Amino acid sequence: MKVILKIIVVAAALWASTKLVDGITVSAGSTAKQIGTLLAVALIFGLVNAVIKPIIKTIGCAFYVLTLGLFALVVNAALLLLTSWLAEQLDLPFHVDGFVAAFWGAIIVGVISWVLNMILGDD
Repeated sequence: MKVILKIIVVAAALWASTKLVDGITVSAGSTAKQIGTLLAVALIFGLVNAVIKPIIKTIGCAFYVLTLGLFALVVNAALLLLTSWLAEQLDLPFHVDGFVAAFWGAIIVGVISWVLNMILGDD
């Protein structure tokens, strides 16, 4: 149940980023298809974060220390771009247009996910 709730939270954050950032789009037709696409992309984003992010944190530990953690913003943007690329490979109508859109989208997804996890509980 906890995993499903986290996927829904990330999907809601991705939806908000599509509304707030010009370069992030979901081009599915109906509302139901958009919701399905966002849930699938949230699942992909979760898997990417679970598998690749720890490896990048381990390898790039010095960059995190030197930049006082700001390197995490770059890593999160790159992971959102990777998620967009994987979604396109799976024929999902989700696209992030460039690093700047990914950067702002990753900030929005991070903040909204954090707020929703605080409200709903992160047990």
